[in-house]
Amino acid sequence: MGRTYAEWEATQDSAMVAKVRAGDEANKVLLNQINWMWVANLMAKKPELNPSSAELLDWVTSGQIDAMRK
Repeated sequence: MGRTYAEWEATQDSAMVAKVRAGDEANKVLLNQINWMWVANLMAKKPELNPSSAELLDWVTSGQIDAMRK
């Protein structure tokens, strides 16, 4: 399989992760937060930093991240 969420997050700019997660660090990462980082990577012309669709699916189905909150 691909990387875990933690492995992928370690490859990201820590300032960007901190900005996206600001005020929400106590909760599990949301898919929307990952999407924000995904777009930021694309805008910075760094698409190689983005997760694959298989990795995203694995993270959601294994409970590493939340797709949404109730």
